[in-house]
Amino acid sequence: MNFAELADPEFWARWVAIVILDLTLAGDNALVIALAVRNLPKRQQWQGRLWGTAGAVALRIAFIGIITFLLNIPLLQAVGGAVLLWIAVKLLTQEGGEHDVRQGATLLQAIWIIVVADVIMSLDNVLAVAAAAHGDMLLVVMGVGLSIPIVIWGSGLLARLMGRFGWIVDLGAGILGWVGGEMMLKDELVRRWIGEAAIDTLHWALPAALGAGVIVVGRLLVARRRTAARAGRS
Repeated sequence: MNFAELADPEFWARWVAIVILDLTLAGDNALVIALAVRNLPKRQQWQGRLWGTAGAVALRIAFIGIITFLLNIPLLQAVGGAVLLWIAVKLLTQEGGEHDVRQGATLLQAIWIIVVADVIMSLDNVLAVAAAAHGDMLLVVMGVGLSIPIVIWGSGLLARLMGRFGWIVDLGAGILGWVGGEMMLKDELVRRWIGEAAIDTLHWALPAALGAGVIVVGRLLVARRRTAARAGRS
């Protein structure tokens, strides 16, 4: 990447989007990591978080690079965009739950658990960040490199903020919807199917509509679930 692009406002807008996406999608990862190290001595808990974070960052960046390459295959970007819409709605409707996570008895075990948990639980993050970065690996490194440590060390604060301010989760879901719309419009087969003139018209309209749409659909599903739960209790 040309480092002169660091002066481009769009670069920083996409960086902020990547950080927000990782923070809103990775709350469960933070809880799992806390469980993995909680039985270690205080000093080793810090070391476990540090080295577990380093391994998680390295692997996630590698996976994002692979996904970025795969998204160049025709039609996969359109499919990936649709998957992001589903992830966005799931983000708004998911329920908190217990995590059946093994606790590390040694420092190396805790680091291994942290890395494996991040890989297993972060497929949605990987797809979202790869789409938001548009192939710019500097953006990926800067975004993921900041957001994962925030999630790990600020997990308690992050969970409280999301519980108190629902708009944070709404914002993350809206960004996912926007990125999903962008992915669909960038797919080569989609562009040929609807034509370049239509692409120019939909360039902002479709991502904005999908970003707002996933928030509306997600909140409607939550309201319906709560209504059904109240009716079941009465």
